[in-house]
Amino acid sequence: MPRKGEVKKREVLPDPKFSDRLVAKFVNTIMSRGKKNVAERILYDSLDIVAAKTKEDPLAIFKKAMDNTRPVVEVRSRRVGGATYQVPVEVRPQRRLSLGMRWLIQSARSRTEKSMEEKLAGELIDAANNRGGAIKKKEDTHRMAEANRAFAHYRW
Repeated sequence: MPRKGEVKKREVLPDPKFSDRLVAKFVNTIMSRGKKNVAERILYDSLDIVAAKTKEDPLAIFKKAMDNTRPVVEVRSRRVGGATYQVPVEVRPQRRLSLGMRWLIQSARSRTEKSMEEKLAGELIDAANNRGGAIKKKEDTHRMAEANRAFAHYRW
């Protein structure tokens, strides 16, 4: 937290192939050790695989998968007295996006296909059809928030 003023959010430049900011952010999330070319190749190849498998627009499927994995509520720990409560809170839009991306990539990495391109393509198709690891993670988060709804009055 800076003492002087608010920190400005840096705008991510759109990606070269689709000229879409969401795709560029997703590439940055996939990227490890600064290897952006590798991350771009993984995403673009997986979108080609998605197009081949589904015979639909891969960008539309990608956006649908992203929308399906974004959580609406989550639980946060809140200490009141001597007890710690899991308090359900609404998720800010920026965090919603980053959580959805993170869950998609984590569940793609844990799949059993051969290459990362195939894993990511399979996970995107599954997420667009409301199944798969990322959707399960979202539903678990929502279920946890629903179970702890009684502590919603501790929201700060």
